[in-house]
Amino acid sequence: MINIRIFEELHTIEEVDRFISSNPLSFIYVSHINCTVCQALFPQVRVLMEKFPDIQLAHVDSAEVEEVAERFIVFSVPAMLLFIEGKEYLREARMVHMSLFEEKLQKIYEGYKNERLF
Repeated sequence: MINIRIFEELHTIEEVDRFISSNPLSFIYVSHINCTVCQALFPQVRVLMEKFPDIQLAHVDSAEVEEVAERFIVFSVPAMLLFIEGKEYLREARMVHMSLFEEKLQKIYEGYKNERLF
């Protein structure tokens, strides 16, 4: 049985900033309430993130938190942003090829975990 991880809902740009700064590995899924691609991709992302337990997860609705688009230069949704110690390391947007995204995420995650062992 797959245990689907929960994404923390962020409702202000201050919550977004706090989430990124307080989690060494943070992932933000930016969507829009009327985006069918966002709704279709989100369940796949939730399942994928089971493989990366040390990454903290959050969701932001760009219709609610309009500043998120400007702050992170998000031109289309869904946008998936991975931050390591506050710095953006990976970005995928709109039409995401899940297996390629997983490969990129795996390399970054393993690199981070290996660095932390020393």
